[in-house]
Amino acid sequence: MIGRLRGKVDTLGDGFVILDVNGVGYEVWCSARTLRGLHAGEDLVLAIETHVREDQIRLFGFVSEAERAWFRLLQSVQGVGAKVALGLLGTFAPQDIANAIALQDKAMVARAPSVGPKLAQRIVTELKDKAPALTVAGVSLPQMVKGGKGADAAESTAAADAISALVNLGYQQSQAAAAVASAMKKANDGAGAKELIRLGLKEMAR
Repeated sequence: MIGRLRGKVDTLGDGFVILDVNGVGYEVWCSARTLRGLHAGEDLVLAIETHVREDQIRLFGFVSEAERAWFRLLQSVQGVGAKVALGLLGTFAPQDIANAIALQDKAMVARAPSVGPKLAQRIVTELKDKAPALTVAGVSLPQMVKGGKGADAAESTAAADAISALVNLGYQQSQAAAAVASAMKKANDGAGAKELIRLGLKEMAR
């Protein structure tokens, strides 16, 4: 099975890229968001999800392991196949999907291609408890942020600390993640953990 490819962008097609790896062209299907950022001739590394069927082998490519993880997770929902999962990742960044699930925002999820209201409801309901708390909140632990610094790293640290504090107060991880995700939308830029905890508790009290 192929898990990763490094090569040069040879051709950009409708929904796929031909990646030249040492003279061999691999057809890799990618989300619209990924394809928009590619240019012929540039070096590219993709995390690969390989789907083997009776009549074909299809490669799906992602610019990050997080995106590939969401591609897999989305397909655990009944009615979500590779096409729908790729459509969701083409419409929203992984963090946006995570926050929509945390906030149970089915209307946002329904904006993706081929996702109607019923399927959107199923996605936000079934994935709320499956996604790890920090992923649901759309943040990462500091050690998971490669080269993260400045405001982004500080924001991730504050959100992670706020989630941890709410869990320590006895709230479930999914509840804490949803509260902090909502708090981050309402807080001023650069809000610290204390402010996120305060706003998170207000969300819990509703």
